[in-house]
Amino acid sequence: MTVPHYALEVSLTRPLSPQALHRAAGRLPLAANHDATRLMTLMPAKSPHRAAQKLRHRLGHRLPVDVITTHYPDADHHVLLNVAFPPAARAALEDGARRAHQSPERFTELALHRALVQHADEEADRIDRQVQRLLETTTPACLLAAVGHALTRLSGRSTP
Repeated sequence: MTVPHYALEVSLTRPLSPQALHRAAGRLPLAANHDATRLMTLMPAKSPHRAAQKLRHRLGHRLPVDVITTHYPDADHHVLLNVAFPPAARAALEDGARRAHQSPERFTELALHRALVQHADEEADRIDRQVQRLLETTTPACLLAAVGHALTRLSGRSTP
Protein backbone atom coordinates (compact mmCIF):
# COMPACT_ATOMS: atom_id res chain seq x y z
CA MET A 1 0.00 0.00 0.00
CA THR A 2 1.31 3.43 -0.92
CA VAL A 3 1.47 6.10 1.76
CA PRO A 4 0.26 9.50 0.52
CA HIS A 5 2.62 12.47 0.57
CA TYR A 6 1.48 15.87 1.81
CA ALA A 7 2.89 19.21 0.69
CA LEU A 8 3.69 21.24 3.79
CA GLU A 9 4.81 24.82 4.21
CA VAL A 10 6.92 25.85 7.17
CA SER A 11 6.92 29.48 8.34
CA LEU A 12 10.01 30.33 10.35
CA THR A 13 10.35 32.92 13.11
CA ARG A 14 13.52 34.29 11.47
CA PRO A 15 15.45 33.78 8.21
CA LEU A 16 17.85 30.86 7.99
CA SER A 17 21.49 31.27 7.18
CA PRO A 18 22.65 29.37 4.08
CA GLN A 19 24.53 26.96 6.36
CA ALA A 20 21.46 26.24 8.52
CA LEU A 21 19.35 25.70 5.41
CA HIS A 22 21.97 23.32 3.99
CA ARG A 23 22.08 21.34 7.26
CA ALA A 24 18.28 21.13 7.40
CA ALA A 25 18.05 20.10 3.75
CA GLY A 26 20.42 17.24 4.57
CA ARG A 27 17.71 15.72 6.77
CA LEU A 28 14.87 15.99 4.23
CA PRO A 29 14.28 17.74 0.90
CA LEU A 30 13.40 21.39 1.42
CA ALA A 31 12.69 24.28 -0.92
CA ALA A 32 13.16 27.78 0.51
CA ASN A 33 11.69 31.11 -0.55
CA HIS A 34 13.97 34.02 -1.49
CA ASP A 35 14.76 35.07 2.09
CA ALA A 36 14.65 31.61 3.74
CA THR A 37 11.73 32.45 6.03
CA ARG A 38 9.42 29.86 4.44
CA LEU A 39 10.18 26.30 3.44
CA MET A 40 8.28 23.69 1.44
CA THR A 41 8.60 19.92 1.66
CA LEU A 42 6.72 16.70 1.00
CA MET A 43 6.05 14.43 3.94
CA PRO A 44 4.73 10.86 3.71
CA ALA A 45 2.04 10.07 6.28
CA LYS A 46 -1.42 8.57 6.68
CA SER A 47 -3.02 12.00 7.22
CA PRO A 48 -2.15 15.69 6.91
CA HIS A 49 -2.24 16.00 10.71
CA ARG A 50 0.29 13.18 11.09
CA ALA A 51 2.48 14.65 8.33
CA ALA A 52 2.65 18.00 10.14
CA GLN A 53 3.44 16.28 13.45
CA LYS A 54 6.25 14.26 11.84
CA LEU A 55 7.70 17.36 10.22
CA ARG A 56 7.59 19.35 13.46
CA HIS A 57 9.29 16.45 15.25
CA ARG A 58 12.05 16.35 12.60
CA LEU A 59 12.65 20.10 12.33
CA GLY A 60 11.26 21.62 15.52
CA HIS A 61 14.44 21.45 17.57
CA ARG A 62 16.76 22.32 14.69
CA LEU A 63 14.98 25.28 13.09
CA PRO A 64 12.98 28.27 14.37
CA VAL A 65 9.65 26.75 13.26
CA ASP A 66 6.68 29.03 13.82
CA VAL A 67 3.77 27.46 11.89
CA ILE A 68 3.40 24.41 9.67
CA THR A 69 0.52 24.39 7.20
CA THR A 70 -0.73 22.08 4.50
CA HIS A 71 0.03 23.80 1.21
CA TYR A 72 -3.13 22.62 -0.55
CA PRO A 73 -6.64 22.78 0.95
CA ASP A 74 -8.42 19.48 1.60
CA ALA A 75 -11.73 18.41 0.05
CA ASP A 76 -13.57 20.73 2.48
CA HIS A 77 -11.31 23.65 1.43
CA HIS A 78 -9.55 23.64 4.81
CA VAL A 79 -5.85 24.16 5.43
CA LEU A 80 -4.31 22.49 8.47
CA LEU A 81 -2.41 24.77 10.86
CA ASN A 82 0.12 23.18 13.18
CA VAL A 83 1.22 25.67 15.84
CA ALA A 84 3.37 24.92 18.87
CA PHE A 85 2.26 27.31 21.61
CA PRO A 86 4.50 28.26 24.53
CA PRO A 87 3.39 26.61 27.80
CA ALA A 88 1.63 29.71 29.18
CA ALA A 89 -0.30 30.27 25.94
CA ARG A 90 -1.17 26.57 25.77
CA ALA A 91 -2.49 26.67 29.37
CA ALA A 92 -4.62 29.76 28.62
CA LEU A 93 -5.95 28.10 25.47
CA GLU A 94 -6.85 24.91 27.34
CA ASP A 95 -8.53 26.96 30.09
CA GLY A 96 -10.63 28.89 27.56
CA ALA A 97 -11.54 25.68 25.74
CA ARG A 98 -12.55 24.00 28.99
CA ARG A 99 -14.77 26.97 29.94
CA ALA A 100 -16.37 26.89 26.46
CA HIS A 101 -16.82 23.08 26.69
CA GLN A 102 -14.74 22.56 23.55
CA SER A 103 -11.54 20.83 22.61
CA PRO A 104 -8.51 23.14 22.39
CA GLU A 105 -8.41 22.47 18.64
CA ARG A 106 -12.07 23.44 18.13
CA PHE A 107 -11.72 26.47 20.40
CA THR A 108 -8.72 27.65 18.36
CA GLU A 109 -10.49 26.94 15.07
CA LEU A 110 -13.53 29.01 16.06
CA ALA A 111 -11.41 31.87 17.43
CA LEU A 112 -9.39 31.96 14.22
CA HIS A 113 -12.55 31.90 12.12
CA ARG A 114 -14.01 34.82 14.12
CA ALA A 115 -10.78 36.80 13.71
CA LEU A 116 -10.71 36.18 9.94
CA VAL A 117 -14.36 37.23 9.56
CA GLN A 118 -13.70 40.37 11.59
CA HIS A 119 -10.62 41.17 9.47
CA ALA A 120 -12.58 40.69 6.23
CA ASP A 121 -15.37 42.94 7.52
CA GLU A 122 -12.91 45.64 8.58
CA GLU A 123 -11.14 45.46 5.21
CA ALA A 124 -14.46 45.76 3.33
CA ASP A 125 -15.41 48.76 5.50
CA ARG A 126 -12.01 50.41 4.91
CA ILE A 127 -12.31 50.01 1.15
CA ASP A 128 -15.89 51.28 1.22
CA ARG A 129 -14.78 54.42 3.08
CA GLN A 130 -12.02 55.03 0.54
CA VAL A 131 -14.44 54.61 -2.37
CA GLN A 132 -16.90 57.02 -0.75
CA ARG A 133 -14.11 59.61 -0.38
CA LEU A 134 -13.19 59.17 -4.05
CA LEU A 135 -16.83 59.55 -5.08
CA GLU A 136 -16.92 62.95 -3.37
CA THR A 137 -14.62 64.29 -6.11
CA THR A 138 -15.53 62.22 -9.18
CA THR A 139 -18.40 60.40 -10.85
CA PRO A 140 -19.06 56.66 -10.53
CA ALA A 141 -18.33 56.24 -14.26
CA CYS A 142 -14.94 57.95 -13.98
CA LEU A 143 -14.04 55.97 -10.88
CA LEU A 144 -15.00 52.69 -12.56
CA ALA A 145 -12.93 53.60 -15.63
CA ALA A 146 -9.95 54.48 -13.43
CA VAL A 147 -10.23 51.21 -11.50
CA GLY A 148 -10.45 49.26 -14.77
CA HIS A 149 -7.39 51.07 -16.10
CA ALA A 150 -5.44 50.38 -12.89
CA LEU A 151 -6.38 46.70 -12.94
CA THR A 152 -5.27 46.25 -16.54
CA ARG A 153 -1.87 47.70 -15.61
CA LEU A 154 -1.65 45.16 -12.76
CA SER A 155 -2.31 42.11 -14.96
CA GLY A 156 0.68 39.84 -14.87
CA ARG A 157 2.02 41.31 -11.62
CA SER A 158 1.44 39.67 -8.28
CA THR A 159 -0.98 41.38 -5.91
CA PRO A 160 -1.01 41.39 -2.10
